[in-house]
Amino acid sequence: MLNNFDNSRRFYEKQVSGMIRNLFSVYEDRIAVGLAGEGSDCFGYDDFISRDHDFGTGVCLWLTDEDMELFGKELDNAYNELIDRQPGNNLTRRLRERRGVMTIKHFYSQILGVECDINSCELSFDEWQKLDHSCLATAVNGEVFRDDLGLFSAYRKMLLDYYPEDVWKVRIVNEMHKFSAALQVNYARCMSRGDIVAARLCHMHGLEAAMQLFFLMKRVYPPYYKWTYRRMTEIDSKGMISKWIKELSETLGDVSAWEGRSYNPNYLNLNDKVVLLSERIAEEIAKMLMGHGLIDNADPYLERHIDEIISKIDN
Repeated sequence: MLNNFDNSRRFYEKQVSGMIRNLFSVYEDRIAVGLAGEGSDCFGYDDFISRDHDFGTGVCLWLTDEDMELFGKELDNAYNELIDRQPGNNLTRRLRERRGVMTIKHFYSQILGVECDINSCELSFDEWQKLDHSCLATAVNGEVFRDDLGLFSAYRKMLLDYYPEDVWKVRIVNEMHKFSAALQVNYARCMSRGDIVAARLCHMHGLEAAMQLFFLMKRVYPPYYKWTYRRMTEIDSKGMISKWIKELSETLGDVSAWEGRSYNPNYLNLNDKVVLLSERIAEEIAKMLMGHGLIDNADPYLERHIDEIISKIDN
């Protein structure tokens, strides 16, 4: 399988590092270099299909705002000249913006969508609340090849240390409600009405919430949605929930299982495999919630636990 991440690492080791040493030796220890951010190669997920857009070898060179003013333009010119000499490396404008010379502040602020204070190396509660799960995964993926100043890596570590406890609990509560409302309540209501389109939407919303809950339990940021399940299989050591998630995604609602049945909020129609798999997933999530000390019993109806978790939120 093609691995462009390894190509970019070799490009740094064999060409970029030498260019920096020869032309910018005075500033060599002030230039952080690595490959991170947007793109499947930064997650190690690129393959031959990835060649169809924004594909090419390159690295990121991260500077402080002051160093960008001091020598950033010259470094950018030297790097782009090096890129242009690479055979067949016809980088798109979009990929050139994702790679090359940029400030540390711009890298994180652009990906996270908030104004990042690199020197304080912190985010407020409200800023954490605004962040999308996948943008956080994008901000901390890949690898840092060199960072003598340590500023880029310090901000990266702050993000990798995961959500503050209160933010973590709030996000858990939100996803629990989404899962429970979609798959433990509204799916059955829609199927009882014969509203298959609405039931399918419940199915998909619940499926997404289940994966988000799993990542929250593992304290790992999920990547962009098309890579979420792939990443899930990598961190699911037991392989149980990822197996059920796959089965749930492949299962269509069984209309025949609801024929002649009136809606009953106290009845689980386990004859419909969507309901059966949803309950299995909920049972496992409840066990994980107990393992984190967030709830005191493993009742699989996740909505029942929301007030208990909210009571443990300090902010």
